[in-house]
Amino acid sequence: MIALLTGNIAHKAPDFIVLDVQGVGYRVHIPFSTYFELPEEGGNVSLHVYTHVKEDAIHLYGFRTLAEKELFQLLISVSGVGPKLANNILSNIESTDLTQALIRGDLARLSAIPGIGRKTAERLVLELKEKVKKLAPASLATLAAPAHRHEDIRDDVLSALVNLGYKEAMVGKVLGELAIGEADTVESLLKQALKKLMK
Repeated sequence: MIALLTGNIAHKAPDFIVLDVQGVGYRVHIPFSTYFELPEEGGNVSLHVYTHVKEDAIHLYGFRTLAEKELFQLLISVSGVGPKLANNILSNIESTDLTQALIRGDLARLSAIPGIGRKTAERLVLELKEKVKKLAPASLATLAAPAHRHEDIRDDVLSALVNLGYKEAMVGKVLGELAIGEADTVESLLKQALKKLMK
């Protein structure tokens, strides 16, 4: 089972990268939080990896921190939450915010995550509330980058999308149509913008 990969980024996208490890290219799914921490294509990076084995495929999920990988593994331990949904959850809420929401039993915040309904939110709280409390304090401190200030979110998303090859004018128009709410993060806003741009 692959637990760690170190290599050069051959291709980089918001939801996956191709990591060149001594001539072998590994496709690794990543959450947005990891995407924003990566160097540019060609750069060297180490990712903590979760290997998901199915009957017909092997999927790799990569994370910049071991703490985020541990949170991912807790999520997929919940009935009805597979790796794809867990990755989606981590892409739409900062890991520290997710941990706090689970501890507080904040069903409204959890239900606001795309793909998570009220019942799934209740199940997450029920099964993970005590487990996330046991994560080491040091790990909690490194779960994710600090939340961006409200006024900086739009600029960060604009920069990220322009770096991905989208025209600045088009991105600016799309972002102008989106309302940035109090609960929004760079990751959640980027996902909304990408949905509009890919239509």
